[in-house]
Amino acid sequence: HPCAASDEELLRECELSTTRRSGPGGQHRNKTESAVVLVYLPTGTRGQASERRRQPENHQQALKRLRINLALEVRCPAAALRAPSPLWQQRCPQSRIVINPEHHDFATLLAEALDVVADRHGHLVHAAEQLGCTTSQLGKFLQLEPRAWLMCNQWRRQHGLPELK
Repeated sequence: HPCAASDEELLRECELSTTRRSGPGGQHRNKTESAVVLVYLPTGTRGQASERRRQPENHQQALKRLRINLALEVRCPAAALRAPSPLWQQRCPQSRIVINPEHHDFATLLAEALDVVADRHGHLVHAAEQLGCTTSQLGKFLQLEPRAWLMCNQWRRQHGLPELK
């Protein structure tokens, strides 16, 4: 999955642009191009950040957001058949998913979980079985990114299943 690539590999496939943004931050923010926009060229997926005064900080935040957006937008059906990955197994000891949404691996794990859930048409029970975790753990993990939870419910509706709460 593209979000699993190293920073250097991912950035090689991105277009980087900087710009000025208005808002809080004083004259420094309004005079410098501290806002960062990254576009992953193969899919057009974007990650952007402008809330910090320094461009390097916005660059890191934009890269993190790009990874999350790639995890949400890019499906790898073949990966769903191979799950769980060694990274997933490492982060899911004793059927519990252990990760903070701020961690670098979060987007990669989110992509893997969404690949499996999409392949299972939104059935969290079947997806959790394949991933080696409990259904409640998978649900809590997906709720860490609200857009992922909405996607799961969309897949469920498409297949005539009730929405998850």
